[in-house]
Amino acid sequence: MKAAPSASPRRYLAVWFPFLSSDRLRREETRRNFVEPGEPSSQDAVVLVEKVRGALRLAALNPQACSLGLTRGMTLADAQARTPALRTVVHRPEADAALLARVLEDFGRFTPMAATDGDDGLILDVTGCSHLFGNEAGLLLAVEARAGRIGLGVRTALASTPQTARALSRFGRGGLFVPGQDRKAVRTLPIAALELDDKEHQALTRAGLRTLGDLDDRPTAPLAARFGTDLPVRLARILGQEDVRITPLRSPPPCVIDRILFEPITETTDVEAVIGDLLIEAMAWLDQRRLGGRAFAVAFFRIDGATRRITVRTGRATRDAPGVMRLFKERLTALATPLEPGFGFDHLRLSVPVTQAMAPAQPGFEAEPTGSEDLDRLIDRLTARLGPEAVGRFEPVESHLPERAARLVWAGRRHGDVSWPARDSASPPLRPFQMFDPPQPIETVALAPDGPPARFRWRRVTHSVVRAEGPERIGGEWWRRPSHRTRDYYRVEDRQGRRFWLFRAGFYGEEPEPSWYIHGLFA
Repeated sequence: MKAAPSASPRRYLAVWFPFLSSDRLRREETRRNFVEPGEPSSQDAVVLVEKVRGALRLAALNPQACSLGLTRGMTLADAQARTPALRTVVHRPEADAALLARVLEDFGRFTPMAATDGDDGLILDVTGCSHLFGNEAGLLLAVEARAGRIGLGVRTALASTPQTARALSRFGRGGLFVPGQDRKAVRTLPIAALELDDKEHQALTRAGLRTLGDLDDRPTAPLAARFGTDLPVRLARILGQEDVRITPLRSPPPCVIDRILFEPITETTDVEAVIGDLLIEAMAWLDQRRLGGRAFAVAFFRIDGATRRITVRTGRATRDAPGVMRLFKERLTALATPLEPGFGFDHLRLSVPVTQAMAPAQPGFEAEPTGSEDLDRLIDRLTARLGPEAVGRFEPVESHLPERAARLVWAGRRHGDVSWPARDSASPPLRPFQMFDPPQPIETVALAPDGPPARFRWRRVTHSVVRAEGPERIGGEWWRRPSHRTRDYYRVEDRQGRRFWLFRAGFYGEEPEPSWYIHGLFA
């Protein structure tokens, strides 16, 4: 699935679930495979009630209750007077919201640009997506079939703006409207499609304005003067004169590759084969744009509506499909919760959410390979198997203080701009591999006030110094509070050949008196 050119007209699909609450109840019944005493059956007139200002009112109804003339907002007492056999259930809006969130994840199979629309609907930006289903009519049928498969009644409308599609689905009969036809269809809708408050709706009705076409035929300025500036804005958006883009659940990645399967798959070998094919297509897409991927994500859409996402990350930008495939195999093997196909996956989507410019490289001409690529591959495999937070590396920080000159970050993080200082491979290291945080105090005897110690006592053991290098003076960072005293570092060796990194904090003749510390051990 590639992004459509900017010149293409936008296309939006409104998906409205008019009986979301009652459908949720029926789904729960079906899952349990029996109806407990007092619970509604599919043939009963059912209403879901909530307390509003001390009175129980109808918050949602099933189709049978609607056919009896009951409406939302009616008091339960009035409803029971009309239908004594009416069954009532406590309204659970949090359960409806949870179901809608799962449906939103599942309907991401149709487009990566999906968002909720109120408490009972979705808006999908399907620009450039209809070819996956043959055409826009095929897309509409696929969406409706998917909703029916998961047990939800639905009404859909495909139009040029989100507001147009919403109005046609909720206040019209829905359907497919090509650009130009949607405005004509919207003009026939009642003014209730503006979704104004009761006072404004009543004012429009008394003025003899019944449809949106009645409003569209009148000048904008008199309407704004009489009914407020909000009305012309709403009207323009519903008529398709203004396109207010949706805010999707997650920003679409630059590269998305879909595979719709006519026969669901359940075997691990089949899943890996599909992922491998998707990676080949994604790498070709990246290669054409001289990009490399730093993260690769696969979304698995199950027949029953469950969705699972798995992501692997690399230490550097790559277009190596076999290498990334090995990472996915490692990740699938090491999942704490195994990838459960259920009745099968019917749709897989590979996306590359993180990309980076990647210049062409010609391997094989370096006289002395550094081995950094092999190290990166090892880190990637460990990260895929153990998780991104389980593998760390040290990153340099711009600070002269040794304890602040490095920090531990997770291995998959992009390298910063600071690089490690260059060192002479023929000279001994300036910093030890093992450092103490904080530095540990020692007792010393120095031959000269400003010189290295002749011997020192650390952990009840006295060490005689036979060799010393230094000092290396490191000043305190004055902008930090409290500020560190100036340090003189020495690399010293005792009679047994053990090497230590010592420093004196402060100068003799100052208050307080200087003190000595051991900061690290050389190998």
